[in-house]
Amino acid sequence: MYYAYVVRSESTGKIYIGQTEDKDKRLRQHNDINFDRRSYTKLNKGPWKLVYQEQYETREEALRREKYLKSHHGRDWLRNVMVR
Repeated sequence: MYYAYVVRSESTGKIYIGQTEDKDKRLRQHNDINFDRRSYTKLNKGPWKLVYQEQYETREEALRREKYLKSHHGRDWLRNVMVR
């Protein structure tokens, strides 16, 4: 299974949209100070909390949904779905 997901920074309120095969591992990576300090989700923006996810059979489907969620229309849709 693959996932399109949204995490929100508990310190800034900013969101990050991505896709992964292992959402628990990916969330740990977002919050790990030693993972990728150049990443958008680097330490000074966290901690990050999983706030939305969708499950897909293939990576292609998850990538397609991630791309939509990152679009203007997708972000509008997320604002209507997610409770802030």
